[in-house]
Amino acid sequence: MPRRPRIAPEIEKADLKTLLHYVGLHMAAESHDDLLAQAAQGNWPHKKLLEELASREAAAKKERSVQNRVAQAHFPVVKTIDSFDFSWPKSIPKEQILAAHSLDFLERHEGFIFYGDPGTGKSHLASALGYTACMRGVRTRFALAIDMINDLQEAAKDRRLTKAMQVYRQPKLLIIDEIGYLPFDQTGSDLFFQVISARYERGSTLLTTNEPFKNWGRVFTNNTVASAVIDRLAHHNELIRIVGDSYRAHHRKASRKQ
Repeated sequence: MPRRPRIAPEIEKADLKTLLHYVGLHMAAESHDDLLAQAAQGNWPHKKLLEELASREAAAKKERSVQNRVAQAHFPVVKTIDSFDFSWPKSIPKEQILAAHSLDFLERHEGFIFYGDPGTGKSHLASALGYTACMRGVRTRFALAIDMINDLQEAAKDRRLTKAMQVYRQPKLLIIDEIGYLPFDQTGSDLFFQVISARYERGSTLLTTNEPFKNWGRVFTNNTVASAVIDRLAHHNELIRIVGDSYRAHHRKASRKQ
């Protein structure tokens, strides 16, 4: 028979709530009084009481995990697919977008390019997919394209580029927002290519852009880098084109009329 471990006096004399906190079961500690009352009233067997305590603790642990994933993703604002107004764009592949939330594409290391004019919801949709991924426990990172390049350029100056590159290489899902909003210089273009190349067939990447591929030569300084980036993206990324007027501009006009 296993020998009972020696228990410190302060632990042996502690009440149940203190003990639950001590072993890290914080939700169970805060809800055990309520559950004990329900158990007494319903004449629950011991197993059901333990299952209810464990269930609440597991739910709380999952919620903490989701919150951590969302925080690590660095979304500027959390967006969900439920809050997107599919009735606003003139043309949008709604079923394709909804199907993407199954996240099957992650296992195939595929991705999407959301293309459309400013204000048509590209960033919202990309962020919403990222949030769904966080909810499923997927390591996700969101970055504005220009912020990512600035970060990597600063890291290169400080001789920590390898470490900084891991921030964008390692996540299972990387979201790069607003490609084409500002052009990159030669160094920035090369760094962007390195990120895409490092993730090619190793991770999934979502991108948003208001520039068609034919204009990416201006975004990436020269057509050689642009072609190399496009070649890798086009192989495993589906294009989602959104056509319509700017929702933000419409909302501003509507607000002024009120």
